[in-house]
Amino acid sequence: KRKGGRKQSDIYIHFDKVEDTPDFKRRRVKCKFCERNLKQDPKRMAKHLSKNCPNIPVQVKIDMEKEAEGKISNGTVGGVKYENLLPFNFKSLIQRWLDEDIPSFDVGGFVVGDKEEVAELYMKRSGTLAGCPFFEQVFTLLNCRVEWFSSDGQSWEISDKKKTIARVTGSCNNILAGERTALNVLSRCSGVATSANSTLKKKIECGWKGTVAGTRKTTPGFRLVEKYGLVVGGAATHRYDLSQMVMLKDNHIKSAGSVSDAVSKAKQMAGFSTKIEVEAGSYSTALSAAEAGADIVMLDNFHPNELKDTAKKLKDCFPAILIEASGGITDGTIVEYMSQYVDIISLGSLTQGYTCIDFSLKII
Repeated sequence: KRKGGRKQSDIYIHFDKVEDTPDFKRRRVKCKFCERNLKQDPKRMAKHLSKNCPNIPVQVKIDMEKEAEGKISNGTVGGVKYENLLPFNFKSLIQRWLDEDIPSFDVGGFVVGDKEEVAELYMKRSGTLAGCPFFEQVFTLLNCRVEWFSSDGQSWEISDKKKTIARVTGSCNNILAGERTALNVLSRCSGVATSANSTLKKKIECGWKGTVAGTRKTTPGFRLVEKYGLVVGGAATHRYDLSQMVMLKDNHIKSAGSVSDAVSKAKQMAGFSTKIEVEAGSYSTALSAAEAGADIVMLDNFHPNELKDTAKKLKDCFPAILIEASGGITDGTIVEYMSQYVDIISLGSLTQGYTCIDFSLKII
């Protein structure tokens, strides 16, 4: 490894040797994507891939950006497992799901009995895998064992052949008791992660340096899973709940009387440690929010061109303020809102209109 802990092979796999001389300084390599020759120097090679190569695949560029941020696609962030982010009570959440699904007799489980079986988990649709801790905990509670062949954050292209993701071993009645609950969670969490990863690809393709975020538009009782999917897919969660950040929307402002009054009251109660965001539907409201000391101004339901102009005006006067674009933005339109003056783009569709990823669990 060289300084920083990154293996040289991580860069070298994208290059072919051109000259292999005893003198390291004279060695040259050729990029596999654009066939450009350059010196065999890891720094130059990394710079070429990240900035100069015109043909680099988007997924390779995403992996390089994740690595630069300390994120890698083996189920970890900076070497720490994603699942370590979860609160201890997520296990009790899963127990409630099982209690809901099996409130009384399980006749189907009686039919198959408790003989030991092995079942394989198949991914049947392309996407980003997310939700492994939830899936595994379902079966842990049912005294089954899960062996993983993939991990959260890995993206798979599925053609005609399904991908084997994991293997579950345990009594047949317990495997079948947990099957649907486990698949429901995994398919939805992976759907969120896949949607988030799609917006991340667009961000990287455009070279935008801002943050793609979800919103609080999550399914009641399922927020933890959907927010987890956002993180695994590469998006920010936005505020997790009403207590995490103060957001003053149009109804707050109307009831408080003015933007300045609403922000003033919020500052008194929130103190120095909690950010305050104000939703603005016009430049005048946004300007009032900035003047009142809001940390973040959300430009809501603006036309892309109007949003960029408004964001620039605000940044010119208040360089430290964060500008968020939101309201009706989708994966198909997000590129239109990307600007050097916009810091955050939030999409409710990431947790409200995602497509589930198809999985199945089959006894072998």
